Order: sequence, then structure tokens, then C-alpha cells
Amino acid sequence: MTTLNIKNRYTDLIHQTFFFPRHGFEVNDNQLSFNGIDLMALINEYGTPLKFTYLPKISSQIQKSIELFNASIERHNYKGKYSYCYCTKSSHFSFVLNEALKNGVDIETSSAFDLEILRKLNETGQFSKDKNIICNGYKTEQYARNISQLVQEGYSNLICVLDNPEEFDLIQSHTTQPTKLGIRIATEEEPNFSVYTSRLGMSYKKVVDVYQNKIKDNPNFSLKMVHFFVNSGIKDTTYYWSELTRLVNMYCDLKEVCPDLDTLDIGGGMPIYTTLGVEYDYAYMIDQIVLYIKSICDNRGIAEPNIFTEFGSFTVGESGGILYSVIGQKEQNDKENWYMINSSFITTLPDTWGIGQKFILLAINNWDQEFQRINLGGLTCDSQDFYNSDVNTNQVFMPKMKEGEILHLGFFHTGAYQESLGGYGGIQHCLIPAPKHIVIDKDEDGKFSYNVFAEQQNSESMLKILGY
Repeated sequence: MTTLNIKNRYTDLIHQTFFFPRHGFEVNDNQLSFNGIDLMALINEYGTPLKFTYLPKISSQIQKSIELFNASIERHNYKGKYSYCYCTKSSHFSFVLNEALKNGVDIETSSAFDLEILRKLNETGQFSKDKNIICNGYKTEQYARNISQLVQEGYSNLICVLDNPEEFDLIQSHTTQPTKLGIRIATEEEPNFSVYTSRLGMSYKKVVDVYQNKIKDNPNFSLKMVHFFVNSGIKDTTYYWSELTRLVNMYCDLKEVCPDLDTLDIGGGMPIYTTLGVEYDYAYMIDQIVLYIKSICDNRGIAEPNIFTEFGSFTVGESGGILYSVIGQKEQNDKENWYMINSSFITTLPDTWGIGQKFILLAINNWDQEFQRINLGGLTCDSQDFYNSDVNTNQVFMPKMKEGEILHLGFFHTGAYQESLGGYGGIQHCLIPAPKHIVIDKDEDGKFSYNVFAEQQNSESMLKILGY
């Protein structure tokens, strides 16, 4: 009698569903490692829930983009230069900025307090006054005042990007120093979006008028940059290439009347891996961006602009992860099995709750066990505190748990936005504490170092915030 070799273990599921191992994920002795980090050892040392940031990934992402853009610029004999900006809004933490600045990046800001961070970094010698600063976002009175103060203090390459025509008057009311300006052009959204035109930036019909009537003859201002951002990000789609073509032509239109203009900021949105089931051809997309810009400018007889990108999630997203433990099981009916984690998705991964974002989800241990379909539940009393759908399978599968065993699982590439959206250091839903956060680095000899950036939030800090 022939015995069927039924592959129903969790390890079989992952290897059959995805190309695995990849993206720094490997399995040894039925336990997961991430970029060489022994995750079970990490859990045994620091416990769960546990957030971590792996700093070398930040640098490798930056260098990947710089190398690919420069290679395309050289291949196509492109005359402009490339500048990589880090968007601070993705993560304002000092360890993220410190790592990014090691790679010579410029900075994009979104609000008044962003600029205070740059002052601090300048004081410590990490950010010089001649670095590029791109000030995006809607300008409040405080934001405009801070921009003007930095210009007066000698930050010579700060560019204030006008989101609307009225912002020029606001900036002008605060500064008498020569100031560089950019103009953000509103993009057309994808057909399935809830509005037709982005609320960010100004209509192209107003751009030439703003330049001619406000900037052109004003000796204190020069228009250096056209900025746009395609909300859905950089994708190899007809929509993205057609929008890029339209906006580069707008740059050329403005360049014909504005000789100072020399820079095109194409925004951000370079995709990151939130699933193991896709592959991105970064070299192709970047090469096409450079080729599109060059071809359009050549056809229009316009000098190729310097290219700026503003990468936030691409910079820091894949450096982050969060580890949980399953602390209980619930069988609600014949079909729905729940694993309860020792934290909350609403508080630690708010993107999963707020916009339905998916991340790479993998078991940390017990890869040799049979798998089953499950729902993951968080600790809050909110019925929306759950995670039950992977990008590829539209379900979640985890190893079965035997009596007395503890299953650990991890969400990966979660390094962008989660702390700021979740209200880091504040009050969380149902007073669920913020988890311990560690920062991981690796030296030239390949030795890992671990730093506890923040201990798990305690009740005293919460009660103090609440006034008790």
C-alpha cells in the first residue's frame, strides 16, 4: 500500500505559496530569522509584544535608489542630477534620521515642528545648513514663520513649496531674505478615487499666473522647483506614466517663462514589500522615469531638470517589525477559530485597522506543525480589532497549537507611520500599553547590537497623562 506524502505543515504552505526564502527571511530549525536576526532569541531576551527597527535596512534602501537613479542618468546621458530626500513624516525618531543622514540624504518636511528637528540635527553636526530642505504641506502661520527663520539663519538651500497661491503672501509677510520657492501642482487622481483632483497643490491653470504676478519681479524670491506627487505611488501602470508625462510637460511650460526653474520633484511612493507574493522591478521603473523626463524635455527643447524624490515608506518601512505571542484560542463556531494576541492591532498597527493595510505576516516558531485557517484578535473590546486577510490568500494561516505550546508571530516591514498614527507615548484604546521598542544595528564584522529605545509603557505614565 502506497502512503501519500501530504504536505500540510506550515513550512510546506509557505514554500508552496511564495518564493521562499527571500527578502531576508529564512527558516532554521523550524524558527524564522529576519536579515540574520534570530527572532526566537530576541523574544526570549526581550519578551513580547516587541517592536524593533533594523537600522542597516534603512541605509540599504537609500543606497539602492541612489545607485539605480545614477546608473540610469549615466546610461541615458541625462544632464541633471539626482537628490534623495527622506520624508520625516514617515518616522520622526532620532535613530531613523541619524541612520538616513549617514547616507547624505536631503530632507522633506511637512509641518512647523519638523524644522525644529533639523535645528537639533544641525547643532550636533549631523545636518549642515547647505543641505536641501523641501518644505511641503499646507503652510500655517507657525510653519511659515519657522521657514523664514531658517532662511534668515543661513539654511541656503531651503525650498518652500507653495501649496496654494495665498501661501506666497504668507511667506512674504515673514521674510526679507532671498528665498527659494517651489510650486506643487495638483495631480489627477485614479478613476476609482473619491475625488477627481488631489486637494494637495494648486491647479496648473494658476501656476503661471502665480509666477508672473507674484514671483517673477520680486527680488527676494526665485522659483526653482516644480513638485508633484501621484497619490497611488510609483507604479508600472498606464495611469502613472500618463500622469508623469502630463506633469513633465507642465514643467516644460513653466520653464519656458521662468529661467530660474531647474528642478523637478517627482514626490515619492516607491513601493515596498508588504507581501511575499510580488516582485518589483525597481531598476526598470527608475530607468523609465529618467527616460520619460529626458525624452519629453528633449522633444520640447528644454534642459533636463535636476530630479528630486521624496521617499518615506521606502526608506524606513522595511526596517520595522513587531512580534506578538498568542495567549489564547477561541472557537466561536464550526468555521471560525481565533488566536488572541497579547496586544492590539488598533494601537500597534493602526494602518491595518484604519485603511486595511496588509503587511508580511509569518509565524516565528512551530513551522513543522500542521497549519490551519485562523483569525487574529487583539485585546481591545473593539470588534474591529482583528486581522484575518493576507494579500495573496485572502485568509490567514498559522501553525496549529498543541497544549502547553506558545506560538509567536510577527508582522514585518511595518516601520513607517505606525507610531505616529498610533499616538506614540500617549493614551491608547482600552489603555493597552505601547510595546517595548528596540533598535538593532550591525557592525562591519557582522555582529548585531541591541538597544532598548523604549520600555513597555507603564500605568503611571498613562495616569499622569489622564490627570490622575
